[in-house]
Amino acid sequence: MYARGIPIFPKLISSDTKKVFSLAIPAALKHLVDILQILIDMIMVGMVSVYALAAVGMSMQFMMVINVLMTLYVVGGNALISRFIGEGRTKRASSLLYSLGLFATVLAVFVSIIVYIYADRMYAIMGAEAEVIIQGALYFKILALGFVLIFIDTLLFNALSAAGDTKSSLYIKLFSAALNAFLNYVLIFGHFGFPALGIEGAAYATIIAYGFNVLAYFFLLKLPHSKLKLLPIIRVKDMIRAYHIGWSAALERGISSLSFLVFVSIITAYGTAELAGYQVGLRIEGIAFMPGFGFSIAAMALVGMNLGAKDKEKAYKMGIISGRVAYVFMGSVGVFLILFPEFLVSFFTQDSETIKVASFYLILVGLAQIPLAISFVYSAALRGAGATKTTLKINVASLWIFRVIPSYIAYKTGFGIIAIFVIMNVETLLKGLMYYYIYQKRSWLDTKV
Repeated sequence: MYARGIPIFPKLISSDTKKVFSLAIPAALKHLVDILQILIDMIMVGMVSVYALAAVGMSMQFMMVINVLMTLYVVGGNALISRFIGEGRTKRASSLLYSLGLFATVLAVFVSIIVYIYADRMYAIMGAEAEVIIQGALYFKILALGFVLIFIDTLLFNALSAAGDTKSSLYIKLFSAALNAFLNYVLIFGHFGFPALGIEGAAYATIIAYGFNVLAYFFLLKLPHSKLKLLPIIRVKDMIRAYHIGWSAALERGISSLSFLVFVSIITAYGTAELAGYQVGLRIEGIAFMPGFGFSIAAMALVGMNLGAKDKEKAYKMGIISGRVAYVFMGSVGVFLILFPEFLVSFFTQDSETIKVASFYLILVGLAQIPLAISFVYSAALRGAGATKTTLKINVASLWIFRVIPSYIAYKTGFGIIAIFVIMNVETLLKGLMYYYIYQKRSWLDTKV
């Protein structure tokens, strides 16, 4: 069966499919390691005190806001670097990477100062208890000192992915995660002659791990076969082009984060069991996100590179292949979520009401994995082409018109938590259809960057 000359089920042995897998699988595995590292951090910090655990958990919410700022240079940089690589202009890509590195450093220093000064107030504004504020300020002030490393690490991972290298980042992350876990053990609890630093030790371990990442990336960029270098040339025109792409992506992420917080507040209003069930279900569903994340990275890089090579048909085809393989993987995981929800939830809690809520959540989201895969991959493909204004419009309209507002109305009119989950799934389906329609129109292939 064919659609516009492209097989509905592409041969897995084709060279194009192999390219997709070679980028997607390492990216998905890196995402898994990221999740495991966070879980290990939370487990070890939780052994210190419940206050320390709450403080680290809240810091992750703050990092979501800071990630919005990083989007300013990451998405635009990805789109341009992949195009430059596709055009064979590696020096242009390398000079842009250098320029973005300087921008990321300046931005990180500015954010570090703000966070260091106002860390305790940030926790207080969120309504944290006094001890959580103390623990949180200790942790986040130390972490702020390493923001430059975090910002540069994010830039280099995305730049290498845009250039078609996700394997190196996976290897770096594997060593980094192991180092972080070891340093947590040493610095949090005090082993091998080191004092027990508690939550401060967790912050130092995180910074050192990021420092290792950055050094490893710099070493990679020095290798002769590396497509990207740090070429000390600043082209203001390219920086402006990256900003024009990035600002709408940053605005999209910021509004999406706000809508997510509002949506969670609606669920919170139902009660503790409902909130706990949603949180447990969301973490289990995160496993299903892995293939979607990996194939979205592949789509973004390959679409950008082929547009740079002036091959619009192949750019379109790469997104199609990435999307179809992604929804096969995510759809398969969705079936597992539908068939064994209580079994999966039982690993996280034994509370009967929480298990009931989380199981309903998993059954419903299991049904939505295919449209979610389409949204993941096609939105990434559009960003790779530089069409970030389109993704901004789709995501903002979808989240607010089809999810947040209907959920609020459902809550106010007395519908139960299951209705909220159904609304969430309907929004996912509608967003997937919108991305499918826009992608098929192909007008995004002509986006000027």
